[in-house]
Amino acid sequence: MVTGKDNGNKNIDKEENAITNTSTDYQNASSDRQLNIDYDFCGMSDHRSNAPHFSQQGLFITFEGIDGSGKTTQIQKLNAYLEQKNYVVRLTREPGGTELGKRIRHLLLDKTKDMPVSPRAEALLYAADRAQHIQQIVKPALHNRNIVLSDRYMDSSLAYQAHGRDLSQFEIYNMSLWAAQGLRPQRIYLLDVDPRSAQSRYIMDHEDRIEAEGIEFQKNVRNAFLDLAQQAPTQWIVINASQDTHSVWEDIRKDIDELLTLPKYADLARR
Repeated sequence: MVTGKDNGNKNIDKEENAITNTSTDYQNASSDRQLNIDYDFCGMSDHRSNAPHFSQQGLFITFEGIDGSGKTTQIQKLNAYLEQKNYVVRLTREPGGTELGKRIRHLLLDKTKDMPVSPRAEALLYAADRAQHIQQIVKPALHNRNIVLSDRYMDSSLAYQAHGRDLSQFEIYNMSLWAAQGLRPQRIYLLDVDPRSAQSRYIMDHEDRIEAEGIEFQKNVRNAFLDLAQQAPTQWIVINASQDTHSVWEDIRKDIDELLTLPKYADLARR
């Protein structure tokens, strides 16, 4: 089951007009928890973030969700599906999409007890990974009219660092937007699942530092993702990830087929 779409094409029509400059009202963000993030922009700079503008010509899609939600399985299915349709696709992830990112990923996820990572240091490491990822991987691919699929993006920072770690959502958003040069995805798939169900999907003996945080942490993160999705239903598609793998994939496939019918994606690069 999919949520985040109203009457089929009606939502897609709204999405067609979604690329605008961000209108986030930082002045009214008296409470970090109530920060109203406007996702109705993509590839456009926010003048208050000092993020440089660059022109986006491709299609940027991200997958979000708590650990064990099935993101990796579904993003690989989408990658294969799009390649079968002869699109030029760049599959990547955060953290770890670049060589520098791989080293940062090891620092972030290593469970070594003698190397603790403070919440602020963790947030900065994710931002450093994102800055390199955008500049080296995402930006060039979009400039060449490719489809970029990313397993996690800045919304994970908002969910995990701002809500999970109880840091300032305002600061995390501003820092992430600056690191990402103002870039937002046109489509975000949120694979939503109960943390207890998700926990059973990964091997506990091999869980990383984030996965080892526990059920309450994952509940906070899940709620944060759902809050973010509610703010921007034209960009976010919330999918019931407690379904079987095929049903989840069918929900994604139907949406992507509809999305690709938009005229602005007619000239995406093909093989």
